[in-house]
Amino acid sequence: MAKKKEPTVEEKLRALYDLQLIDSRIDKIRDIRGELPLEVRDLEDEIEGLNKRIEKINLSLEDLENQISSKKNLIEESKALIKKYTDQQKNVRNNREFDSLNKETEFQELEIQLAEKNINEFKAQIEQKKESIEEIKSKLADKNDHLKHKKGELDLILKETEKEENMLLKKSEDYKKLIDERLLFSYSRIRNNVKNGLAIVPVERGAAGGSFFTIPPQIQMEIASRSKIITDEHSGRILIDEVLAGEQKEKMEKLFSSI
Repeated sequence: MAKKKEPTVEEKLRALYDLQLIDSRIDKIRDIRGELPLEVRDLEDEIEGLNKRIEKINLSLEDLENQISSKKNLIEESKALIKKYTDQQKNVRNNREFDSLNKETEFQELEIQLAEKNINEFKAQIEQKKESIEEIKSKLADKNDHLKHKKGELDLILKETEKEENMLLKKSEDYKKLIDERLLFSYSRIRNNVKNGLAIVPVERGAAGGSFFTIPPQIQMEIASRSKIITDEHSGRILIDEVLAGEQKEKMEKLFSSI
């Protein structure tokens, strides 16, 4: 069985730059979406939080209504006891019994006053909580409108870009298979460590793309020879010559236009 031919350095650089062009295209699509997915998620979280607040307040309202009902029952019980003590006073045999019943009556009257005060306090709390619910519902309506608008924007962008992004992601995986693991690891590491995701850049006007540091002429000649992989000492990016970059860009533009 014939041994698989080891790709040349030039072939590796071309495959790597092709991958970079594909990945940069994916980055551009995701930049177009920008913060929209995050904004949509944040709005959904806010809406969920507001709904939970309404739910919590409603449970609190139920509790207050139960407490009012309990206090009303207590008032009725106290009224019944007052009637009972008043009837008993008609049949007392001495002043001590009369005074004792009188004290019981006064105690129940105080219980009624306290219960009525509590009921008024509970009703005031209910009104405040109902006002809070209305305020939250108003916020909720605004947030839902905003979410609808943002989702519409996102759906439109996804509709326009999702097909291309999926095809590019597949192409990216296909091109990764053409590159040896060690070189691919270096590419991924550099890409993750630089702001614009450019792990491999052409030399333009004597400097690495996006850099102001001049590359010595001897190094530029080595880069143009495509005989070994050279990295920029300042940025750590892999360097290629401008001619190779132009050829690969032209090739990949044809691929992109066919998607």
